[in-house]
Amino acid sequence: MIFAACTATRIGEVSGCRVGDIDTEAWLWTLRRQTTPGPGGLHDKGTKGKRARSVPIIEQLRPLVEKQIAAAGKKPDARLFAGPRGGRIQVTVLRRATHWDEVVAKFGYEHLRRHSLRHTGLTWFADAGVPVHRLQQIAGHTDPRITQRYLHPDKKALQNDGNLLSIHLRAPNRSPDGPQLRLVN
Repeated sequence: MIFAACTATRIGEVSGCRVGDIDTEAWLWTLRRQTTPGPGGLHDKGTKGKRARSVPIIEQLRPLVEKQIAAAGKKPDARLFAGPRGGRIQVTVLRRATHWDEVVAKFGYEHLRRHSLRHTGLTWFADAGVPVHRLQQIAGHTDPRITQRYLHPDKKALQNDGNLLSIHLRAPNRSPDGPQLRLVN
């Protein structure tokens, strides 16, 4: 689950990830496919946006990814994360294996869904200063308005933003009579 949050990806995209999709030199994941339910079971298909995209693998994830690559025998076509019998990860199996329902209930977040990890990841990237146009690329969104819907700054971050504006308006290079506010079209 931490992999999904730190890459801001969908669970189906995590399930579709293959060892050969990970560049351990540049630490980028070329996200090419997702696993989805369909007639007769789970199937791999292209991404929701119909095109591959690059997703950074942050430093904190690299030991996990290296361990998964080694466990898969470094075979390029092997799944980075496999289900209990070596196949595709099913969302219901994933929920049971991670004790999702119990964990979120314990912390009082019963409303939290696995897709919320994608929102969390994109918010983390944004809070770290990643510009929206790159967030859009990481998420695979064609419209920046969709990406914006995923960003949820916390109250503390918003308070800090207000403090930054206050500091700016009090800057010493302002006129002694106070800030010169002008409307900008």
